[in-house]
Amino acid sequence: MKAVKYIIVGFVFGIVLTKSEAVSWYRIYEMFLFQSFHMYGIIMVAIVTGAIGIQIIKRKNIKDFRGLPIEIIPKEPGSIRFWIGGILFGLGWALVGACPGPIFILLGAGFLPIILVLFGALFGTFLYGLLKDKLPH
Repeated sequence: MKAVKYIIVGFVFGIVLTKSEAVSWYRIYEMFLFQSFHMYGIIMVAIVTGAIGIQIIKRKNIKDFRGLPIEIIPKEPGSIRFWIGGILFGLGWALVGACPGPIFILLGAGFLPIILVLFGALFGTFLYGLLKDKLPH
């Protein structure tokens, strides 16, 4: 029964991303060519919303669904691994026109060629799992 609320939130999130055109390959293409503010606006709204949410969690000592306090561990200061990971993520996003969330939305909307992108994302995750002990962290 608990899974139903998560499925509903997922559907609503998918509808919002679809209606805002955040899953549109053309919008993503425009963003990477710096031709449109649309996607940057969506990303900035997400950052501001996340920052406000984190501040509310920290200041109000909000608990998780099990009643345990939510602990937000500070990240280490800027590191080369974050830059490398961000660049690789951005390159993949630019090449296929979809980041991980919209992959499932596009698949649900009936864009079947996105299955190749999903397999690529899963393979990349699997490959990272194999190599993570050998990579600098």
